[in-house]
Amino acid sequence: MTSSRPRTAGARPVLTGLLLTTLTVGTLTACTPDRPDPDAAAEAFAQGLETLDLTGVPLEGATPAEATEQLTSAVEGLDPWRPQVDVASVDVDEEDDTAATAQLEVTWDVDAGDTDWTYTTPVPLAYVDPEDGEAQWRVRWAPSLIAPGMVTGEQLAVDRVPAARGTVLGAGGTVLVSDRPVLRLGVDKTRVDAAGQEAAARALAALTGLDPDDYVARVAAAGEKAFVEAIVVRETDPGDIDVTAARAVPGVIALPDTLPLAPTRRFARPLLGTVGEATAEIVEASQGAVVAGDLAGLSGLQQQYDARLRGLPGLTIHSTGAESGGTRDLFRSEPVPGEPLQTTLDPSLQDLAEATLADVGPASAIVAVRPSTGEVLAAASGPGSQGYSTATLGQYAPGSTFKVATSLGLLRAGLTPDSAVSCPATITADGRTFENYPGYPAAALGDITLLTAIANSCNTAMIGARDTVPQGALADAASSLGLGQSDDVGFPAFLGSVPADAQGTDHAASMIGQGRVQASPLAMAVVAASVAGGRPVTPVLVVTDEHPLGTDAAAATPLTAAEAESLRVLMRAVVTEGSGDFLADLPGEPVGAKSGTAQFGTDDPPRNHAWMIATQGDLAVAVFVEEGDFGSTTAGPLLKAFLRGAAA
Repeated sequence: MTSSRPRTAGARPVLTGLLLTTLTVGTLTACTPDRPDPDAAAEAFAQGLETLDLTGVPLEGATPAEATEQLTSAVEGLDPWRPQVDVASVDVDEEDDTAATAQLEVTWDVDAGDTDWTYTTPVPLAYVDPEDGEAQWRVRWAPSLIAPGMVTGEQLAVDRVPAARGTVLGAGGTVLVSDRPVLRLGVDKTRVDAAGQEAAARALAALTGLDPDDYVARVAAAGEKAFVEAIVVRETDPGDIDVTAARAVPGVIALPDTLPLAPTRRFARPLLGTVGEATAEIVEASQGAVVAGDLAGLSGLQQQYDARLRGLPGLTIHSTGAESGGTRDLFRSEPVPGEPLQTTLDPSLQDLAEATLADVGPASAIVAVRPSTGEVLAAASGPGSQGYSTATLGQYAPGSTFKVATSLGLLRAGLTPDSAVSCPATITADGRTFENYPGYPAAALGDITLLTAIANSCNTAMIGARDTVPQGALADAASSLGLGQSDDVGFPAFLGSVPADAQGTDHAASMIGQGRVQASPLAMAVVAASVAGGRPVTPVLVVTDEHPLGTDAAAATPLTAAEAESLRVLMRAVVTEGSGDFLADLPGEPVGAKSGTAQFGTDDPPRNHAWMIATQGDLAVAVFVEEGDFGSTTAGPLLKAFLRGAAA
C-alpha cells in the first residue's frame, strides 16, 4: 500500500539524483553540450500532478492555468484522494534531440488496505527555443496525461459498494451485534402538500421527542421529493415510540431497513456503542475512507474499532464524457467484508446484570470478571447512568471496598488476620474526626483482630494504622491488586487512581478509600479478581494480539500466594461474621466479599456511594450505586441477586 500525499520539497531531490545517475548515459548522449536534459521538466510536471497545481510547470498546448483547471475539474470526483507520481524514466528521441518522453508511474491509494489504482502515463516533452523567450523543455499538455485515454471534458468519478460490516461476538463466539430490522420514521414530502408538511413534522416531533422547530426547519430545507428522517427504531421493540400513531400522521412513513444492533436496546449499549450514518466530522477525519451516507461507528467499541468492522468498500473508478454521458471503467476492486470483533461478554451474565439494575434510579453498575483469565463477562450500566458507561468509566471514591488494599498494606507491614488492632468509636487525624458508620456493632469496638475489623468494616482501625502503612506503601499495595494500572486495555476504561504521596487527613482518608482515591466499578471488580486469582489481573474485554487473555498487570511488588490467601480469609470473614452475612446462604462455592460506603457532597448528612465486591469460585463481581444507603443495604441485595442468578 502507498500513501496519498503531497510530494515534499525534501523528498524529490533524492529521487532526482538517482534518476539523473541512471539516465546520464541514455539522455545526455543525445543532448548538445549547451542544451539541458528534460529531467527537470518531467519532475516539475510530476510534482504538479501530485499537488493538482501546474502553476510554474513549462507547458505546450495550454497555459499552466488552463491545464490546472482541466486537471482539477477532471479529478474532483476523487477528492480527497491525491495521486503519488514518480518519474520512472526520461528518454530523448535518438533521431530528434528536441523531443523526449517521460514515463510517469501514478498511484492512487484508494482505500485503507493494500489496494492501489496504478498506471503508467507517457508524457511527451519538446525542447522549445522561441525567438522572444528562454529556451526550455516543455510538457506537451493533453488530458490523457491525467489518466489513460482521457479526453477534453471527461471527468473521473467513483462508485462505491459498501462492505458487509463485521459482527461483534461474545463469549463462545456468540453473535452480539448483527443486522437487525429497524424502521426509519420521517416525513415523505411527496405524500403531503406544502401546508401539511409543517403539521406532519410537528406531530412526528411530538411523538418522537425531537425539537419541533428544528425538525420543521429540516423538513422545509429538504428537497421537494425528500424523505426527511426523524428517528430510527427497532421494528420489534421501538421502546416508548408509538409507531402506529406515527404512521397515522398524514405524510409520515416508516421505511424498513436494517442496522447493526445488539440483541436488545439496553444490552451493553454504552459499552458496545451504536452504528449510524457517518457524521460530517467522521467523513472529514477519514480522508476518503468514509463518505457521506456510509454507516460508521458513532460511539463505544463500534467507534473505536470502526476501521476493522466496516471493512473496505468495493470501488469502480470511471471516466464520464461531459457531452456523451458515456462511461469507461478504469479501475475496479471488490468489497472486503469487515472483520469480526471478539469480546468476552457472556450474553447470559450481561442480560442478568442489566435486569438486576433495571429498577435502580441513580447511576449504577455491575461488572463481572473471570479471575483466571481477566475476561470481562458483564459490564452493565443501569438506566440511571443515562447512556454513560458507569461500569467502565465511572470515577468514584471506592470507600471501604478499598480496605482490601489497605489490608494488603498491613499484611506487608507484618500483620496477620489474627493480629490485634484498635477500633475506637472515633479517631482524630490532624484535627479531623473520623467515625464508623451508623449502626456499627458495639461488640466489634475496642481491641479486635484485623479479621474482625475487616469483617465489620471498622474505619477507625484502618485510620489508626496509618503510620504502619505510609501512603507510598498503600499505593503499592493497590497496584499489586490491579488498581491504578494503565487504562490502555483495548477499550474505554478507568482502572483507578491512588496517590503515591498524601499527608495528614488526606492519608487518613486514603486508608478507608476516600480522599483522592478513585475507582470505577470495573477497577474494583479487578481488585476482587486479583484476590481470587492470586495475581494483579488485567481486564480483557476485546481479545486481540495486543490484549491477550491472562495478562498480569504491571505492579512494583507482585502479589504473593500467601498474601492472596490471607486476603481471601479476610473477605470470607465479611460473609461468615460481618456486614456480608446475608450472602452466606448462596448456593455454590464459598463467597468472599467486602462492602463499601463512600460519603460525597456537602449535604448534612452527606450522601453516600454504595459499593460491594465479591468473589465466588472463578467469578469476581463489583456492584455500585451512585447514591444510596450503605454498601451492604443498597448494593448488597443487587449483588446477591446477581450471584444467585449466575449460579442458576
